[in-house]
Amino acid sequence: MKDIYDEHSGVRDRFVGAGQVRPELARRLGLIGLAARASGQPFDARVDAPWPPYDAIVPTKIVREEGDVAARVAVRFDELVESCQLIQLMVQRLPGDAHRVEVGVPTANTLAVGLIEGWRGPVFVALEVDPNGMIRRCHPHDPSWQNWPVLEHAILGNIVPDFPLINKSFNLAYSGHDL
Repeated sequence: MKDIYDEHSGVRDRFVGAGQVRPELARRLGLIGLAARASGQPFDARVDAPWPPYDAIVPTKIVREEGDVAARVAVRFDELVESCQLIQLMVQRLPGDAHRVEVGVPTANTLAVGLIEGWRGPVFVALEVDPNGMIRRCHPHDPSWQNWPVLEHAILGNIVPDFPLINKSFNLAYSGHDL
């Protein structure tokens, strides 16, 4: 795909400058994930809040400053290559024995939170357990929820035919916004 993209200068020309979110605006609006890294915001949960296996296999952060469609595409391509390399390392390091870990029943009235870098950005989940060890509340937070308001700023000053291009470069989930 990258070769096809690289061979079509007309496509690249259309991407450059379209849907730009400058680093200062990205920071101010709290843009997260891939779109944020394409706008100079370096947070990556795999590196900045590591859990296994990322405490032992540290990904390379992919960050661009341009903040346009072309930067989001470049970050996506580079992160895809990085992910393939990480998968190879993880497969090589798999233990030879069982990979199953027993998870006990949660303690009554427990609150648990989790954060993982998803393909759109950090996914946060909070769970609250009732006195019987059953889930009382669950709050999943998809990065799309946080990034949708930034799309409004990204489309300002662009031509109408570029809206689908800009929109899809953020790759936001409609259902993730409803969580």
